Amino acid sequence: MSRTTSRWTRALAVTMTGISLFTVAAASAGEITVWAWDPNFNGATMNKAAEIYKADHPDTTVTVVDFAKADLEQKLQAQLASGTTDGLPDIVLIEDYGAQKYLQSFPGAFEPLTDKIDYSNFAPYKVELATLNGQTYSVPFDSGVTGLFYRSDVLEEAGYTAADLADITWDRLIEIGTDVKEKTGKVLLPFDPNDAGIIRIMMQSAGSWYFNADGSVNIADNAVFKEALSTYQDLVASGITKPVAGWTEYTGSFTSGDTVATPTGVWMVGTIKANADQSGMWGIAPLPKLDGVEGATHASNLGGSSWYVLSSAPNKEEAIDFLATIWGSDADFYQEILVNQGAVGSLMAAREGAAYSESDDFFGGEPVWQNFSDWLGQIPAVNYGIFTNEADAAVIAQIPALTSGGNVDEIAAAIDAQVRQQVQ
Repeated sequence: MSRTTSRWTRALAVTMTGISLFTVAAASAGEITVWAWDPNFNGATMNKAAEIYKADHPDTTVTVVDFAKADLEQKLQAQLASGTTDGLPDIVLIEDYGAQKYLQSFPGAFEPLTDKIDYSNFAPYKVELATLNGQTYSVPFDSGVTGLFYRSDVLEEAGYTAADLADITWDRLIEIGTDVKEKTGKVLLPFDPNDAGIIRIMMQSAGSWYFNADGSVNIADNAVFKEALSTYQDLVASGITKPVAGWTEYTGSFTSGDTVATPTGVWMVGTIKANADQSGMWGIAPLPKLDGVEGATHASNLGGSSWYVLSSAPNKEEAIDFLATIWGSDADFYQEILVNQGAVGSLMAAREGAAYSESDDFFGGEPVWQNFSDWLGQIPAVNYGIFTNEADAAVIAQIPALTSGGNVDEIAAAIDAQVRQQVQ
């Protein structure tokens, strides 16, 4: 639902049939306004941070204004493009893929936090994506660290254990998926041909992206990218994938048992665990790595977001102190949001907490959060640049050619040409 809000809009208020009604009051000293999306995840974690901070700062109020994600992005873009600061919040949530576009398109709009946050405490890839010209601008939040979610009962029926998935390549996954299909009749993976996420996962796992560090296009001659395209093509040709359309059909395919695995971000844990009758039937393995690629790893990322302070923020210093105190150093806070919202933050010290080491019977008694946090520290850092969405669109346009057996070099060249045309 589209909502127009402003800097003097105070959060709350009441939600009825999905519609939030906000009371209006003037902004005041001690009031930090935050724009975010998803009240059950981002908003809930920010409200918990505010509750903890307020215990020691009783005169400070943190007001979270909830938007639909697309509405927030549209409003922020329009507001920054207008050149006026009226109506902007103190803190805004930005998806990591879009960070560099905002930073480079609107120089001076966001407050550098290099000297305010100890970035050595965070996963390096999260710091890199919010760094421009030697300055870092975000307080990193949730990670999209990836793993291979799979129905352990179905794979066991075909003769496979967790150890068989612990250190494999995508080629080996194809072999396993083919065997599982022959023995159980089950298709391994759902693939949405209108989503390039799996290709992004593969690229970042080997430390590569659509663009070089200087922002130049890195597609046509990018060996990692072409290996990702070739792997995608092989997965589809092998018969171990099933096409799906959109989020509901995608998640429904593996929660219903129609497909039995998916490589995706940690945030999928909640969706899978919502099916309580499947407890003990799931496992999570490290991501398969690309074959024959130097530097290929089992760690990658899909999604994630971070908090940014607007340079024009009326309560900028309070906003920075709030973020530094809670989000920048409070490991106990990260334990709470892990347990309550399933949020895997990127503060590395949080990995030592009890919540991360607990086993999860739903996933066969494995220490799920500890595994994800270990993989988090291994994710290769890449520069997402400012045209990731445009590159994704170019990839998606070529997926029909890819899945019909087209030449990978020619497909990569076509994607390269489209991206270069769009970024001129």
